[in-house]
Amino acid sequence: MREIETGTDHLLAKIENGVGYLTMNRPDARNAMSSEMNAAMQKNIAEFELDNEVRCIVLTGAGKAFCAGGDVKGMSSRNKEGRGDETIDTAIHRQRDHQRGTSGKLFKMPKPTIAALPGAAAGAGLSYALSCDLRVMSSEAFMTTAFAKVGFSGDYGGTFFMSQLIGSAKARELYFLSDRVSAEEALNLGLTNWVVSPEELEQKTKEIAEQLAAGPSVAYRYMKENLNRAMSGEVDDCLDLEATHHVHCGETIDHKNAVKAFVEKKKPEFQGK
Repeated sequence: MREIETGTDHLLAKIENGVGYLTMNRPDARNAMSSEMNAAMQKNIAEFELDNEVRCIVLTGAGKAFCAGGDVKGMSSRNKEGRGDETIDTAIHRQRDHQRGTSGKLFKMPKPTIAALPGAAAGAGLSYALSCDLRVMSSEAFMTTAFAKVGFSGDYGGTFFMSQLIGSAKARELYFLSDRVSAEEALNLGLTNWVVSPEELEQKTKEIAEQLAAGPSVAYRYMKENLNRAMSGEVDDCLDLEATHHVHCGETIDHKNAVKAFVEKKKPEFQGK
């Protein structure tokens, strides 16, 4: 296990057994975002994406929450003080850059990503969770868009991710009304993949993450691209992309070793090559 220096105690990072763990660490504020956390999140996600030691990424929150989204108390202070010399155009660019470098990168990067929810995922925190490929929720956790309650329209890709996962009509309901979605309801809707007891969350997440980290990372890279493009592409585009990636994977050492292991009735060992 290797601890990673993130530059702030608002975000913890480590690498263990091929899994890169990012833990939002403001438990007293339900892991609400801060400028320090935001900068560290973008930086460390980018580094994990390019680190060959990291073959799966887990995003979670310290304490009893996943992430409450933006810091509403901080917003109140900024509203009183104003933007200073920053123009609205600069603010929009900064927001776009950070969104693409965090939730956008978790969604698009060529490695499996998992969100582990010990508790509430609200606002942008929910968007973070939905941007990951898979989600594991504590039975005590819940989700809520929350934006309507503070007069926001939503950010960090949540409207896109939720619409893709559960359809536009239900996504509109959850965004407009900001209702809480329990873990069990989230499972039924398809917003999460697993619901476990709070005591089992860490172990269940670790099992899934290490299984993915030990898997065929080249195949996962192209599998994820196929799935992402299928969300908005034409069927012929999807067929052509699948053909290209399938033939490419057939040339990898992982594929050849796995076929040999299958014939010999052994468990394959993947090298990511």
